Amino acid sequence: MNSFDRVSIIGVGLLGGSLAKIMRKLGLAKSIVGYGRNKANLEEAKGLGIVDEVALDMQSAVQSADLIVLCSPVRTIGQLVRGMAPHIKPGCVVTDVGSVKESLVQEVEALIPEGVSFVGAHPIAGGEKSGFRVSTESLYKGARCIVTPTDKTDPSALKRIIELWETVGMRVSTMDAKEHDFIFGAVSHLPHVLAYALMNTIGSLESDNHDEITSFSGGGLKDITRIAGGEPVMWRDICMSNKESVLHCLDRFQETLDHLRSGIEQENGELLIREFETANKHRLHLIENA
Repeated sequence: MNSFDRVSIIGVGLLGGSLAKIMRKLGLAKSIVGYGRNKANLEEAKGLGIVDEVALDMQSAVQSADLIVLCSPVRTIGQLVRGMAPHIKPGCVVTDVGSVKESLVQEVEALIPEGVSFVGAHPIAGGEKSGFRVSTESLYKGARCIVTPTDKTDPSALKRIIELWETVGMRVSTMDAKEHDFIFGAVSHLPHVLAYALMNTIGSLESDNHDEITSFSGGGLKDITRIAGGEPVMWRDICMSNKESVLHCLDRFQETLDHLRSGIEQENGELLIREFETANKHRLHLIENA
């Protein structure tokens, strides 16, 4: 694909830093400017060659940019777009990496100035560690990316954003934003809430002789709760922004949990075997399609 002359990364963390690295490696950006809350971090990112320039205000961050990538927590994006809107040049393409889409897309489309195109995107990549220091040019390779166009999306801008994510190695699908939020409320947001709840439950339990029982756990607990190491502010924003889907999934999970609890309470072995076998099949299907 054709390179961008000037790319602005708003939020130089794991996702923003990784995108900057791979775009630089592939020659997709002639110049990359980074913007964020912490000047020292930005200067360090510049020293490491992740960005070419550091912007200390929104005007200088987005002025003359051909591509703006919003990599900040989802509930901060609307305010950021309000601040940058008067300074974005016509023809610029704006996208994001947020994992909640419907409310974000609606808000940004209402704020974006005429002549500027917004294309919502969700690259499904990351990890429990955050920050540009753990960014890597291979983060996006082989992973999925969901792009959520609307009837307002400019076709040429959509094509460029799809090409961008495909060029950095992602498998791109397009999807309605509401459907996206339902699906990821189930396959991503619910598991994170459950991991946090599970870790807090176990972490608060004590035995007669030990007030910290997690030290006795095996590898299974570490595996199932790995995502509880996720960045709390980010996951707070995700849960609040995708409230409807998360609550729906929690209600469905509670029904399933109550069903299992009943089987244990009544010592209904057949019910438990049936439920566990069904879970085995669902997980096998998950692994086969991963």
